[in-house]
Amino acid sequence: MKGAGCSLRIAVVILTLTLLGASLATAAETTEAEYVGRVEPICELNAKANERILSAVRGEVKRGELKSAAAHFTKAAAALRKALAELRAVPQPTADQARLTKWLGYVDTEAELFAEVAKELRAGNKSAAQSLAVRLNNNATLANNTVLDFDFRYCRFEPSRFL
Repeated sequence: MKGAGCSLRIAVVILTLTLLGASLATAAETTEAEYVGRVEPICELNAKANERILSAVRGEVKRGELKSAAAHFTKAAAALRKALAELRAVPQPTADQARLTKWLGYVDTEAELFAEVAKELRAGNKSAAQSLAVRLNNNATLANNTVLDFDFRYCRFEPSRFL
């Protein structure tokens, strides 16, 4: 009987731990509001960095100062990659994971496009850079539309303000 009693106690402990784990997982579920609250400060820092980094870029391109504009786009790409790494680390609401993963993919593409614009400007290819800037704006629109109902303020990407 000792063996049966011990097995029963082990089963009860396992069941208790399983239920406790399930309740902790439920308690740890991130809500949409919590997610927005955690990502908006990250996006705000990136938005302010972009304002500082890209404020003069339009004028530089018009004046033909392409290498200077390229340096600004390179910095913007680096800032966005940093923000993207931080955004990916934020736990997502389970129900929104597929949509948020798609959104983060667009953000990744945006960082790549910033870098490609910089590359073209550095090479003196103003028209190619302008074509990429159009793609950058289109990509930002797709990203924003993907998470429209999150009511982001700073996580709405608006590169057209600088280009």
